[in-house]
Amino acid sequence: MNWIANFVRPRIKALVGNPDVPDNLWTKCPSCGQMMFHRDLDQNHHVCQHCGHHMHLPVDKRLALLFDEGAYETIELPKVKLDPLKFRDQKRYGDRLKDAQSKTGRQDAIVVAHGRMGGQRTVIAAFDFKFMGGSMGMGVGEGLIAAARLAVMQKAPLIAIPASGGARMQEGILSLMQMPRTTVAVDEVKEAGLPFIVLLTDPTTGGVSASFAMLGDLHISEPGAMIGFAGRRVIEQTVRETLPPGFQTAEYLLDHGMVDLVVPRSELRARLIGLIDLLMHPKAPEAPRIAAKPGEAAELDIPPAADVPAAQGDGAAKGDAGTGSAAKE
Repeated sequence: MNWIANFVRPRIKALVGNPDVPDNLWTKCPSCGQMMFHRDLDQNHHVCQHCGHHMHLPVDKRLALLFDEGAYETIELPKVKLDPLKFRDQKRYGDRLKDAQSKTGRQDAIVVAHGRMGGQRTVIAAFDFKFMGGSMGMGVGEGLIAAARLAVMQKAPLIAIPASGGARMQEGILSLMQMPRTTVAVDEVKEAGLPFIVLLTDPTTGGVSASFAMLGDLHISEPGAMIGFAGRRVIEQTVRETLPPGFQTAEYLLDHGMVDLVVPRSELRARLIGLIDLLMHPKAPEAPRIAAKPGEAAELDIPPAADVPAAQGDGAAKGDAGTGSAAKE
């Protein structure tokens, strides 16, 4: 048996000479289990062509999908103190940050980009879920504040695209303080009369959903996105009740008034451009026109125009007569 395994099998493999095939050419859909070729998946914006399941879309591809001709510029995030609490669990927080930065090539879990959408200047603050689950710490809070101020400076709408597990526990109370800080940043955008649109993606949970992610003028979601505060199991254990099917999905929240629109990824750009144009350039409704037949008044209790001068003339004539009689007296 060892002779077959150690001698015969290697000889056969050498004769066949199978080339090395990359292991990332095919992706299995987590919903239906179908295999998809990587090129087809990219062309379909990481949406399963069999069941329509929306997978995580890399931040760079999402920004290129939304901006005109895929052209945009990113800004440098404000510097924050790393590992202010010297936190450590199974690993030092500082080491986790370095690993995430080297893995993603980003400073933190947020990207602030600006460009044009449909010719209109637009600022987008998008989360990168690959950076520690898109958790919100001081760096993310500062990034969202910078995005809001950039939108006010450019007089442009602000679009937030959260994909986060919530506040970053390694920063403790400092991460929770980003909730009111981001809320104030959103208020600055609204006080300037600019739209704040939130594009909810899978997942949007925790302190992110409890702060700026639910303060938009419009809330748009991708199909099937998980949106909520705590997880289903935690809620069921707390309230001791079984939650309904589809709880915390975008479709469930749409039916209950928490989400305004659920839009497939392929239609997001066109829909956002239309909404931005509507909010930035509102058009006054036209006054209704009432058709009237020739020689007839419109269907309103208004006397014909020809009668108005006659009434004024009669009054004027009577007034003149009265004035004349008084003068005579």
